[in-house]
Amino acid sequence: MPKPRRRSLIKAATLFTCALLAGVVVAGAAFPAVAMSGLAAKAGADSFQDLPTELTVPQVPEATQVFAADNKTLMATFYDENRQDVPLAEISPAMRDAMIAAEDHAFYRHNGVDVKGFMRALVSNFTGNSRQGASTLTMQLVRMSITYGATDPNDVVAASEDTNARKLREMRLAAALENKLDKDQILERYLNMAPFGHGTYGVAAASRFYFGKEPKALTVPEAAMIAGLVKSPSYYDALDTEGPGYDETVKRRDWVIGQMKEIGAITEAEKTAALATKLTVKGQRPTNGCTSSVHNDWGFFCDYFYRWWMDQDAFGSSSYDRERRLKGGGYRIVTTLDPAVQKAAHKNVEQYLPTGKKDALMVAAVEPGTGRVRALATNRTFGLDDPAKPKNPLSSNPKQKDAGMRATYPTTTNPLLTGGGGTNGYQAGSTFKMFTMVAALEQGYPLSHTYNAPQRYPSKYSAEAGTESACPGTERWCPGNDNEGMAGVHDMWSAFGRSVNTYFVPLEERVGAAKVVDVGERLGIRFREPGEAAVADDPAQADGWGSFTLGVSATTPLDLANAYATLAADGRHCEPIPVQEVKDHAGKALDIAKPHCEKAVDPEVARAAIDAARCPVGDQSAYGRCRGATEADAHRVVNHPVAGKTGTTDSERTASLVTMTTTLSVAGIMANPDWPETTTDMDHDKVNPAVYETLADAMKGKPKKDFPKPGEKLVYGDQRSVPSVTCRSVDDATSALRNAGFKVEVDPNRVASNCPAGTVAGTDPDGRTVSGGVVMLRVSNGQATTNRPGGQAPTEGATPGGPPGDRPGRRN
Repeated sequence: MPKPRRRSLIKAATLFTCALLAGVVVAGAAFPAVAMSGLAAKAGADSFQDLPTELTVPQVPEATQVFAADNKTLMATFYDENRQDVPLAEISPAMRDAMIAAEDHAFYRHNGVDVKGFMRALVSNFTGNSRQGASTLTMQLVRMSITYGATDPNDVVAASEDTNARKLREMRLAAALENKLDKDQILERYLNMAPFGHGTYGVAAASRFYFGKEPKALTVPEAAMIAGLVKSPSYYDALDTEGPGYDETVKRRDWVIGQMKEIGAITEAEKTAALATKLTVKGQRPTNGCTSSVHNDWGFFCDYFYRWWMDQDAFGSSSYDRERRLKGGGYRIVTTLDPAVQKAAHKNVEQYLPTGKKDALMVAAVEPGTGRVRALATNRTFGLDDPAKPKNPLSSNPKQKDAGMRATYPTTTNPLLTGGGGTNGYQAGSTFKMFTMVAALEQGYPLSHTYNAPQRYPSKYSAEAGTESACPGTERWCPGNDNEGMAGVHDMWSAFGRSVNTYFVPLEERVGAAKVVDVGERLGIRFREPGEAAVADDPAQADGWGSFTLGVSATTPLDLANAYATLAADGRHCEPIPVQEVKDHAGKALDIAKPHCEKAVDPEVARAAIDAARCPVGDQSAYGRCRGATEADAHRVVNHPVAGKTGTTDSERTASLVTMTTTLSVAGIMANPDWPETTTDMDHDKVNPAVYETLADAMKGKPKKDFPKPGEKLVYGDQRSVPSVTCRSVDDATSALRNAGFKVEVDPNRVASNCPAGTVAGTDPDGRTVSGGVVMLRVSNGQATTNRPGGQAPTEGATPGGPPGDRPGRRN
């Protein structure tokens, strides 16, 4: 038989078979209870009865949108496929009509299978006039649903292979789907699922990408262009202005416009106007992830949000699952970032230390009582340096520089402000004295507790003999003050206001360093360095960490701001959180965004600590007891009741300031993230105004609210006289002091004294102290002297105050 005739017969047989198959499907849709095995057999489809009749339209990957706290300013989107579902009511009628005109004229008339269209396509394709598709919108939705719901790659291939079996399955599933969903539901799902080129899926993403508008605002020519893309999203490319893509897209658009007229969706005049409209597209690709955040200075906050999300078990049991949920779950997230506070923080950081400097000026703001993070700003650009053409210079850290490592400026993705990912934080100096004060208040030491602080204090903590940190000729740590004028009698108000080291180290001795470390952890300090974490978790080791009160532990601006925010919230600690609302793709709010708070310290303790913390920043305590301030300009500039503390390391390797009102806590640290042991002095003239001016900007126009006044019990306390036990035996002295209601500790380091060796040289304190407080016995070595050990304050390279033993002391 000649080949041409054979091909004609094959086509005729195929046409006849497909016609029968179409009849089978239509009959099955109309009469589902009728036995159809005979008809199926005649059509050559013996397994027709076994074909599936249930189709689950899957939730397709949908982009997650992340907004600022104002619930309208977009921060970032996360997606694998750029898609945001929208209800049909939010899609313009022109878009709905255009899709029907382009793909399925009989959509509202058929039952999932357009038999007339199917036959017409067969005839057209058989005669060779043109290639026409026969798939209805419902059948196309079936095909896309099978593809998205497939768990086996072979199912994906089978969903698009050009076979009669595939078409028959689509027909039956389409007919069944029409019995489950109404036409508008099918059209809505189709419009939200279909691909439209350039990585856009669904009309919302396509509308924003091509025309920079929401789908409800699409005009006839715009809708026609988008609808025309479905036929071949890669072929019709309106952005291809130099190749055939643009012209072909216009031709396809104009054809769709003609079809819209044909189905009666538009008038002749509307058709003429639409055809005359020049096609202009924007190609506005949305951001994806934090490195392409809409606001570049929000990148560090965006990264903080991302890291938070990846730590939440609620979004999956593995990091892979959590990331897939973020990039495909279609969440709508409102973060805690306040655009006004963020703008102020960024402005002030850049004003005092612009981007491009090796030192980092980092500012974080937290809301007391909720833990909501309101701002994260630093003088860095969030992003990845180009390894081919790096802009970052070699690191200022000599070891890193020798290894060819690049610095973290001007561009980095390191979480400088929040920690994690290898970033452990920075020493915050005397801001940590707050934790000693809180621990003392918890033990009953009142704010009025006085101590005659020397210029240099011989503590019970150890130091390497011969170092400048040690008392001369001993292995005792001898911290000193920043200047000699700070020595003398102090209470907590003046000692905290002037940052007197030799007041807080003996106070730490009396309450126990382990208790001070515990307070820091309860208030929000996280120990990220493994060595420090091990010490903090072991009370025996922590009790020897005398230098903790001077700020030797690494921390971050976020943790520091949150620790002080806990006190501003009457002792209620809240975990820092970057979100205030998380809704899933169905609009259901999740509990994950609720603040997680618990009582960390007694409210009266928190109020007393805040009362003393008003002194360093130029405010006045509720009892009028402030005298001396390390940053008096803060209160003047903020012009609200304010509390806080400065902090400086030895050799001024870092500089810190915390300031807070009842509604916002702002902390800043200036350091070199690449080289913590930098030889560069950090400048309080930069970090301090950046912090308090940020707080001032945030508080503008808001009512002034005073801190609650503490009760007199923790202000004046219950103090008793310490009995004199000089030159008595240790056992006798211990018994006498315990009978007087005091706790007793014995300093293992002996001191020069006129008393016989082994007897008590004196007590610390030696006048009055809080009832039930610790009195330390100093034991004589039998060597008569009239001078106490003295010398210079500890300096860089010292190993003061016990574990971890690798950090210098602090100044103020």
